[in-house]
Amino acid sequence: MFSPLTGRRVLVTGGTRGIGKGIAATFAQAGCAVVITGRDPAVGAAASAELGEIAAAAGGSVTFIAGDLADSADCEAIVETAVDTLGGLDVLCANAGIFPQAALVDLTAADIDHIFNVNVRSMMLVITAAIPALTESGRGRVIITSSITGPFTGYPGWAHYGATKAAQLGYMRTAAIELAPRGITVNAVLPGNILTEGLADMGEDYLAGMAASIPHAKLGTPADIGAVALFFATDEASYVTGQSVAVDGGQILPESPQALDELTEAAS
Repeated sequence: MFSPLTGRRVLVTGGTRGIGKGIAATFAQAGCAVVITGRDPAVGAAASAELGEIAAAAGGSVTFIAGDLADSADCEAIVETAVDTLGGLDVLCANAGIFPQAALVDLTAADIDHIFNVNVRSMMLVITAAIPALTESGRGRVIITSSITGPFTGYPGWAHYGATKAAQLGYMRTAAIELAPRGITVNAVLPGNILTEGLADMGEDYLAGMAASIPHAKLGTPADIGAVALFFATDEASYVTGQSVAVDGGQILPESPQALDELTEAAS
């Protein structure tokens, strides 16, 4: 049995859609006071209203703050506003990210700069800005949303995306060491193929192909990611830091597609 997280103060960047929204929903269900961020005020207002109902039933709350994390000034301002809104900060879920596709031969310097600015630089700036509040909390938690793409796998068109996700883990390990004396843990969750709006846009053929490459033969949900993020935030996980957990239905395990073919034949 884990200690309740009721009343914990949580910031989820990129929490208005997809995986971020699922993470925010999980903390809302746990009765936390949650701030979510995003670039679109209309989407943010709708998400905070929806998640707010979930939180209210558990004794928590959800508030939306608009901001563009590609802007370094917004990174600091978002954290400052969240800390003021919540009266402090216990958990930072550094989730905001983008995943545009581009073949290597078509990548421009602007493409590379933009994805690193959003996926890596903003993460680092937000975490830096949150250090004082997380230290004051006495039970600070940083939870990074990375990916299996980059650290474990590759996919055509996502070399720049995979590079940012691997970079996040390189940052995480040293950050975990440096922040340990402050009582702050730093961990990462690595989603596989999670059924979100963005993934759905890839089309039915892509979704079916991905499901076929997963031992559990299905895509994950944002709630699957939220559950691991919630664990990292518990008191019971206070001795876990610098670690990454792949949540992918076993996708990275098969040595080849034939391994899954043999599994299917053995089950028939």
